[in-house]
Amino acid sequence: MKPSTWTGEMSDVASLAGKLISNIEKVIIGKRQPITLALAAYLCEGHVLLEDVPGVAKTMLARALAVSVSCSFKRLQCTPDLLPTDVTGVSIFNQKSAEFEFRPGPIFAQTLLTDEINRATPRTQSALLEAMAERRVSVDGKTYTLKPPFLVIATQNPIDQEGTFPLPEAQLDRFLVRISLGYPTLEEEGKMLVRMQKGHPIDDLQAVAKADDILEAQNAIREVRVDDKVRNYILQIVHGSRAHEDVLLGGSPRASIALFRTSQAIAAIGGRDFVLPDDVKRMAQPVLAHRMILKPESRLRKRTSTLVVKDLVSDTAVPVLKEMYEGARDHFA
Repeated sequence: MKPSTWTGEMSDVASLAGKLISNIEKVIIGKRQPITLALAAYLCEGHVLLEDVPGVAKTMLARALAVSVSCSFKRLQCTPDLLPTDVTGVSIFNQKSAEFEFRPGPIFAQTLLTDEINRATPRTQSALLEAMAERRVSVDGKTYTLKPPFLVIATQNPIDQEGTFPLPEAQLDRFLVRISLGYPTLEEEGKMLVRMQKGHPIDDLQAVAKADDILEAQNAIREVRVDDKVRNYILQIVHGSRAHEDVLLGGSPRASIALFRTSQAIAAIGGRDFVLPDDVKRMAQPVLAHRMILKPESRLRKRTSTLVVKDLVSDTAVPVLKEMYEGARDHFA
């Protein structure tokens, strides 16, 4: 599964991403864009929030990504009675040894699917914060480091709000990207019915990458070049969110870092070792929309964070880098 020679070149990252995307598409039909966005978040050490209506394969996308990489995987089904110790683990007294033994919870898996995260209470939701931000867990005065690569994929339904606890801004900010899948087209849904006639494709899905492959890709992506003009372009978009007339709370410095890192990842997935402004435009929506709080009067006027991000991207001058575009032209020639 691992490339015979990992050179650190972006072609290796692109090859790995291509294998993962093709494998996931054996289960998820016609959703290459959200699959690519989720993979970009994974390859730059971020976490993914899948937000959409029931039945559009949110959980299946998470499972397919987890199965495609031979890492440990756990699923956590959130309910209002779920306790923080159900997430982190608990110490149990062993009568034979007369000592307390720690039983790790599902958070210690390398890939954790947190299904319907907004049905867990705020106390339980907060049990994920330290793990998502620092890749470690503190239990009973001891700190445990999580095994890399560590990924949290959470799902939530934005329509049904009965019996739910909306994620606070601090928790939303921990997710690198928020992605929606949407309904399939008539043709795609027809293919899905044919494919699932004799069983679910997820049952036969095999891993096509190892943990070491992901770690190598994560290290390589950090070397993707970001020109000063492109870096300033990222900052202008994020700072623009703080001054926008419809926004009460704009993107934080973590949003700038997230847009920077995901732009590197999406460039590497495309086989390039440099970031184009188009990469920043592509990642602006999934990175920024969930990090902004709109003013009440703006929400009454049916303004959304999606529309605000479109305004920010269209109103910010795009840098033109002749030598970079020449490199891009040579790359795609």
